[in-house]
Amino acid sequence: QVQLVESGGGLVQAGDSLRLSCAASGRTFGTYAMGWFRQAPGKEREFVAAIRWSGDTTSYADSVKGRFTISRDNAKNTVYLQMNSLKPEDTAVYYCNANRLGVDYWGQGTQVTVSS
Repeated sequence: QVQLVESGGGLVQAGDSLRLSCAASGRTFGTYAMGWFRQAPGKEREFVAAIRWSGDTTSYADSVKGRFTISRDNAKNTVYLQMNSLKPEDTAVYYCNANRLGVDYWGQGTQVTVSS
């Protein structure tokens, strides 16, 4: 089992950047695929980005491709989401996800608000 704690959210203006971090507990972090999801008010949770356990493969939602970058540091048990050129439509609660053998774990979420 893994526990996830997100940080780095906040209130920014359109065009600004933020970096989210997700710190994971446990000694098996390097075996988990990691991802970021987000949920805006009144909307369903949606996929943002994911990274393979080894860090050599990433994937992104079309809406963030070219602006967001997911990365991980297995030595620090941490996954990051670098968000550039933020838009008001990026406003949401961002959740960290860990997946291994079909089992999902979630963090508590961190709020990102982008003002126009």
